[in-house]
Amino acid sequence: MSEQLNSAQSSAAAEVCSLSMACRLEDVRPTAETAKNFLLERRISPADADACELALVEACNNAVQYAPREKQSSNIEVAIFCRPDAVEIHVMDHTNGFDWPNGVDLPAPDEEHGRGLFIIQSVMDHVSYLRSKGENRLILRKTRTSTDTARHGGESNHASVASPNDVSAVELKDRLALSEQAAALMAKELCFRSEALHAIFQCCSELGKSAPEEFIDKLLRDLLHIVEADWFVLRFAALDTKELLARNVSRPDLDTPPLSIASEGSSDSAKSIEAHAAMVRREFVFGAYGSVNLEAEDPLCRSAFGSHGLVRPLCHGESLLGTLAIGRDNAAAPFSPEQMDVIRTFSEFLAIQLVNASLHRREVDLQITARELEIARNIQESLLPKYFPPIPGFGLAGFCLSARHVGGDFYDVFEVARGRVLLVVADVMGKGIPAALFAATLHTLVRTMAEWTHEPAELLARVNRQMFEELTAVDMFITAQIVLLDTERQELTIANAGHCPLLIAPRSGGLASAAPDGVPLGILPRAIFREQTISLRDCASVLLYTDGLTEARNAHGDFFGQERLERWLQQSRAHGSTAYELSWHFMADLKSFQSRVPLADDQTFLILSRETNAETEASDALAERETPKVPRFSVAAKSQNGL
Repeated sequence: MSEQLNSAQSSAAAEVCSLSMACRLEDVRPTAETAKNFLLERRISPADADACELALVEACNNAVQYAPREKQSSNIEVAIFCRPDAVEIHVMDHTNGFDWPNGVDLPAPDEEHGRGLFIIQSVMDHVSYLRSKGENRLILRKTRTSTDTARHGGESNHASVASPNDVSAVELKDRLALSEQAAALMAKELCFRSEALHAIFQCCSELGKSAPEEFIDKLLRDLLHIVEADWFVLRFAALDTKELLARNVSRPDLDTPPLSIASEGSSDSAKSIEAHAAMVRREFVFGAYGSVNLEAEDPLCRSAFGSHGLVRPLCHGESLLGTLAIGRDNAAAPFSPEQMDVIRTFSEFLAIQLVNASLHRREVDLQITARELEIARNIQESLLPKYFPPIPGFGLAGFCLSARHVGGDFYDVFEVARGRVLLVVADVMGKGIPAALFAATLHTLVRTMAEWTHEPAELLARVNRQMFEELTAVDMFITAQIVLLDTERQELTIANAGHCPLLIAPRSGGLASAAPDGVPLGILPRAIFREQTISLRDCASVLLYTDGLTEARNAHGDFFGQERLERWLQQSRAHGSTAYELSWHFMADLKSFQSRVPLADDQTFLILSRETNAETEASDALAERETPKVPRFSVAAKSQNGL
């Protein structure tokens, strides 16, 4: 607090300049220039004035950058006290404040913070920071150099003609003037680059707080202010249509139609410097001081006639992202080399942000797609029967696992009449959403048409006629197997549409299969399907499945194969297990064979196994207690003991 009292007491003999600026980066430069002009008018040396300007820019940048959102409407106050021995600058900010460190070292090259404090500490003779509630005060003090006092206070008493002995003093004075001029230029460039860095750092801190389009527009408008340009045009490359599309423009008249980049030698690309820069991947400076002039037919010339500026292609590796054109309406004031470097730096940073924005949009799309696929999977799982109708003397278990979120395999079991149950297993060619859509359609048609006919062959023929046009239009087909189980006659009536053979394990030994002739659905519009009837009186178990089982591979690339599947079914007779237990045994064997190899195709099967009433009830009780570890697994409901 004593610092404030001393400053207030000494200000009585000082010339004072009070400035008030809005909490915006674009107001920092004008405020600093006004302060510098005030000091130069008070005969402060250019070197000291440049140092004060640089420190003030850094102080105001920090005051803007760290102001809380609710305080950004409050102005930043600046007071300058010019005394005979020193210059003192007070900057009142509305940030949350901080403790000024005892020592300020140069930050590491990859560190984003701390450069401003280092610059202020380096160019000023004394710095203090007073924190208070609601407002903080940064006090900067610069001692006026002796050369300044000598130049302005005692220069009039100096001899008008120097003697030969004073030549060295004259040379020293000239060298000092050159040094001051060089220091002033260096300070000005440092101030300029510091402001550019502040703008980039502030943009980085705002990443994720606004939409990518708003962030890019703010970045470009900061660049416009920093390099003192009048306009900009940002175009995105639409590679599918080979065009450059205007996405961000500083003025409405710059929003021109798309520019063609179809071929390097085309007349359209030759007329537009933006299209030409995009095609050859080169930067072009246009205008009176540039390497090229704008053609009269160039859309940029019609919107910014007589301008001087720069066009840069924006690239990521070998990929073209777009172009950035930026210019001044006054062609007599070209961009300085330092400003050109800043434009290049901003354009490279902008290219990175365009890639980030594209990746962000892609990530959002992937999240939406993943959610939609999850919903589709739930819908497809809901089509599988949760309970099977009772089959006297038999138990039934089913399994269906998609290689992706959704797939083309499915099974269904439903009662069509008393003592008559329809079993369906199908495999739509391909995987993913198209296959899942056709699987859902087939599920609906089978259930609907089963009301008109219970005969498997006729049912397949009706479904084929209904789906032929849709399947042919997308070059897809469906293999399917429909089995009618007659519990009174103890018979299976089978119809097959190019599907895997049905396997039967008799109690007396051996193995049988059934695959009546029939082409897949969607191959012939008027396909005819045949039926085969087999007796279940000597049957131990029946297996309906898709080729995802036999075509499963292990880590060595070996197939599970038809032979291994048939051997497993034959051995299952000896287990005397229920259908539920057999299904779990088979899934365990299949998983052990595949190890950690990802699924290449959907896997589906139905197992019909002869059971006693006690076995069926025990199996049902076990199924109700256990939660299946494999997705999309259905077990039979309680069935009555029959034959």
